Amino acid sequence: MIRKFSTTIAAAVLMLFCQAGAVVAADPAGFPQEVATPGGRLTTLDWAVIVLYGLVMLGIGWYFWLQKQSREDYLLGGRAMRPVMVGMSLFATLFSTISYLAWPGEMIKNGPMVLSMIVAYPLVALVVGWFVIPYIMRLKITSAYELLEVRLGLSVRMLGSLLFLLLRVLWMAVIIFATVDTVLVPLLGMHSSASPYIAAVLGIITLIYTAMGGLKAVVATDVMQGLILFAGAIIAIVMVTFYMGGVSAWWPTGWASHWTRPAFYDPTLRISFLSASLATFTWYISTAASDQMAIQRYLATRDAAAARRVLNTSLIANTVVFLLLACVGLALLAFFSQRPELLAPGQSLVEDADQLFTRFIVVGLPSGLSGLVVAGLLAAAMSSLSSGINSCCSVITADFIERFGFRRPGSGGKGHIFLEQFISVVIGAIVLVLSTFVAAVEGNLLDKAYKIVNLLATPLFGLFFMAMFIPWATGFGTWIGALAGLAVVITINFWQFWHIYYGLPELSFFWAMPLCLVVQAIVGPLVSLLPIGESRKRLDELVE
Repeated sequence: MIRKFSTTIAAAVLMLFCQAGAVVAADPAGFPQEVATPGGRLTTLDWAVIVLYGLVMLGIGWYFWLQKQSREDYLLGGRAMRPVMVGMSLFATLFSTISYLAWPGEMIKNGPMVLSMIVAYPLVALVVGWFVIPYIMRLKITSAYELLEVRLGLSVRMLGSLLFLLLRVLWMAVIIFATVDTVLVPLLGMHSSASPYIAAVLGIITLIYTAMGGLKAVVATDVMQGLILFAGAIIAIVMVTFYMGGVSAWWPTGWASHWTRPAFYDPTLRISFLSASLATFTWYISTAASDQMAIQRYLATRDAAAARRVLNTSLIANTVVFLLLACVGLALLAFFSQRPELLAPGQSLVEDADQLFTRFIVVGLPSGLSGLVVAGLLAAAMSSLSSGINSCCSVITADFIERFGFRRPGSGGKGHIFLEQFISVVIGAIVLVLSTFVAAVEGNLLDKAYKIVNLLATPLFGLFFMAMFIPWATGFGTWIGALAGLAVVITINFWQFWHIYYGLPELSFFWAMPLCLVVQAIVGPLVSLLPIGESRKRLDELVE
């Protein structure tokens, strides 16, 4: 059935390219008639593509709903899923709408220094693949936070579970806000007051196929959504290249005056090579080693070798899309520099850089292709939402319901799967409500991602660092280390306050996670040497 759906999507894409070739007619300046005047809207064909995409997602969820699934099938896919598919799922999950819109905007506004992030990926593959994953795959767990209790006590497990739930609920709320406020509301030409209703529709569709099909449905839809992500970026690049007469017309020949100057190390710059690469390495290590969404996918495979393929597939896909979106940013910068009249009224090329990708969809793409790219943006959001909901459901079930005896661990049956589905719906409802408050937070999408979404990522990893690599770690030392890490990451993320009111030198928020990890890795082990609490060493209870 999934193969049939994929064939249908492929046929639709082919049809769209054929129709696009028929409707694009260039004016003497090389630009198509469709972009001759600003203020486009989605057409009937665009809506047909979007509706088809939504029906396919629901169909996949329904397909897996009809399959007989145990609790382990629902949460972990039976621990025997294909590594490449799971790797694409991990990539699509972590590469949300925030990234899909933020990277082109970052390239437009601040320039190529953002590419420094990719340098960290090989080191991530080495550290996570050969030190973290083999450790995790030896454990017979459903929730990553079971490990924290065995090593450091119940309070640390609860702390880890709560940090994760708070992190991912805020993350999903920002994703819905970015998708609705930055993409759908402008494309639909609606007032921002309609955002809650549009968010509700997006959330309900995601909830239905996630609650129906469990992790198998999540992975299947993530793979399809990941492919659409690739297609959306490629389409934008191809169309700009066509309009402008070749790649050389939009490829920069010098360093733009508004871009951040290149520097290996400068803590006062918003981004430097060292700060960007260290922040990316710290974030990836933190996420891959402590986030239930990543660990859940490792555990869905057979062994450590398969889990490493999951990680490597995710990193490769992330690199390719990152480079594509960087090119999208360069292409859009050149396109709107030549045709500034196509910007929306009051829109600035630099200050509104995050919105230019969305603007190009309606003024630069032929009918049909606009719908496909919008489907790509929806794909980025829905893949992250579905995986986030599924992982939060897994943590609540294992760390709260089963841990405190509200249900016997390992029990199966339709009635127990229904409980997971009910929890998924509750999580989705909470996320929808919180998304309405995101607009009150200042900053562009990249700022929101680092200052809010990633605020708790490294403090959460610090708990696992203590459990995995510090033999003498105690629950008390872990708590003090976590509090110290939280203090550091909050202080640096909102350093602008100290800079404005106390005249302290500027410090980029990119340093927040690396310095948080350093402080937590020093304070936690040192405090654990104090004769307070105990170091528990019963990991053998979880090792096969």
